[in-house]
Amino acid sequence: MARNLKTLAFCLLPFAFCLRPLPAAALPDNIGAWQRTAVQAVTQPDQALWKEYGFQIGETATYRSGDKEFTATAWRLQDATGALGVFEWQRPPTSKPSPLAKLAAETDTGLMLVHHNYLLSFEGYKPGNDELAALAGSLKNLDGAPLPTLPDALPTQDLVPNSERYIAGPIALQRFAPGISPATAGFHLGAEAQVASYRAPAGEMKLAIFIYPTAQIAIQRIAEFQKIPQVMAKRTGPMIAVVLATPDANAAERLLSLVRYQGNITLTEYVYTRRDNIGDLVTNAFVLIGLLLAFATVAGLAFGGFRYLRRKRGIDPEAMITLHLADR
Repeated sequence: MARNLKTLAFCLLPFAFCLRPLPAAALPDNIGAWQRTAVQAVTQPDQALWKEYGFQIGETATYRSGDKEFTATAWRLQDATGALGVFEWQRPPTSKPSPLAKLAAETDTGLMLVHHNYLLSFEGYKPGNDELAALAGSLKNLDGAPLPTLPDALPTQDLVPNSERYIAGPIALQRFAPGISPATAGFHLGAEAQVASYRAPAGEMKLAIFIYPTAQIAIQRIAEFQKIPQVMAKRTGPMIAVVLATPDANAAERLLSLVRYQGNITLTEYVYTRRDNIGDLVTNAFVLIGLLLAFATVAGLAFGGFRYLRRKRGIDPEAMITLHLADR
């Protein structure tokens, strides 16, 4: 009997694989008036770098409306940080910022934007606000974490457009800032970095800003960065700014002076309630006094009525029992 059960289980094994749940589709069946006609999984090179950014699933779909069609691609990353890194890496070099999202870039024929942990790309058509809102509402497994604030630390003066790259690990570091070793960066300490290129009279300069969980860690790491040949580095708060292989030391100094750490302090705002309203406090005090007076009145009437009924029945609750011992 046991042998027959093993044989049956072996025969059903292929069906068990077929019955495994498939990953949820990233793109909906329709976007506005556009209907999806074909869909396929995304295949891309640099698998190790995609994995470092937290890639989960991706698919490309063709949408048609009448005799027009366009292609949409969706990549789902683990979090918004990964979506930021892939957006800066994948956006077209000639694209311009788009007002459709905080992280959005458009060309003459296409649009790329970030929605939470999704990177969305459209080629051949640029959806409007209503179509994007409907698409965003259909996306599954959204991560609501905020975007990193490190890109805001990059100086905007002389910045080369679309040269920014967010670095989340050693693979991205070797790709976008190979002059710095992963051991120097110290990703095991929680480091992340933002890299960008800047124009200078003697040629372009590359600036890398590393941020650490605490300023004490940055103090310990700055000495490692200063050991790299032809590198200028400075620390500001928990950040270390590094200019790589600069052809102009004066230009590098000016660029480093523009990097300043500004701490974000979040204050917990007290939410006022009715207890904080002095008018409500006085009103509630009078209500309490009224309730106490009513209780005292009812209790007094009840006690007095009880004594009256006892006396009416000939029972004097205050009568004393005397023994009359003097008469004996």
